[in-house]
Amino acid sequence: MHYGNIKNYDIADGEGVRVTLFCSGCTNHCEGCFQPETWNFNYGKEYTKDTENHLIDLLTNPNIQGLTLLGGDPFELDNQRAILPLLRRVRIELPEKDVWAYTGFIYDRDLIEGGRRHIEVTDEFLSYIDILVDGPFILSQKDITLYFKGSANQRLIDMKKTLASGKIVIYHA
Repeated sequence: MHYGNIKNYDIADGEGVRVTLFCSGCTNHCEGCFQPETWNFNYGKEYTKDTENHLIDLLTNPNIQGLTLLGGDPFELDNQRAILPLLRRVRIELPEKDVWAYTGFIYDRDLIEGGRRHIEVTDEFLSYIDILVDGPFILSQKDITLYFKGSANQRLIDMKKTLASGKIVIYHA
């Protein structure tokens, strides 16, 4: 996996001050995407164990509320496999930190068993996510007044409550 950027102090992509990893690679190619350069799976730098360690170091700052994954798309198949060890470490080493993930895929269609982005690690990956922002960016539904999403079709899903109840629970920021 490659990544395009790491933001040390992000306040736009989730609640509080966050560390944000911009994964490379996206097959959705949404019209009006704010960073189409990340569609390329080889864009940016290679994600390595050193990258993972750097992210953990950044997250140890007590002023950081959590980690945000976006891109590109963290739910592209190879990205899920590459990021999973980071998520495991966050939950073990920094359990007080929350995790947000943005995806152009739709949770209850693409990320569940039988979905086009469900693989052997997806269920575990999702179990570490607190808030999942799902759905493609739709330019005709763009709304800059929305919190933490770019278009009206996108949802903020409380993954802990969703997984516990078996039905989608929307998070209200």
